[in-house]
Amino acid sequence: MTIFVVETYVVKPDKLGEFAEFGKKYIEWTKKRPDLYKDLKSWKLFTHVIGGVWGGYVEMSEFENLADAEKHLNMAMQDKEFMTEIYQQIMALIVPGTLSMNIWMPVA
Repeated sequence: MTIFVVETYVVKPDKLGEFAEFGKKYIEWTKKRPDLYKDLKSWKLFTHVIGGVWGGYVEMSEFENLADAEKHLNMAMQDKEFMTEIYQQIMALIVPGTLSMNIWMPVA
C-alpha cells in the first residue's frame, strides 16, 4: 500500500532567497543521483500561502510501501555526498526545532 513521508519545516526568514536557489540545485542533484531515488514514486514541495506558519514548507515523498521508504531513507543517510551536499545545506536554512517527519497512509 502506498505511503507518504511528510516532512514539515520553517525556513529562516533571512534565508528564503537562498532556499529558492537551493531548491533548484537540489532538483538538479537528484537527476544526477537516480540510484538514491529509484524507490521514490513522486515528490512534491508545498509552501503555506494562507494560514499555517509563515515560511512553512511541506515535502511529500510517495513510496510503494514502508519498506521502500525505509530503504530510501537509509541509503540517503549513509550517502556521504547526500549528507554533505544536501542535508547540511538544508539544515542551515531552516529554523532549528521545526523539522518533523511523519508517515501517512491513504484511507480512501
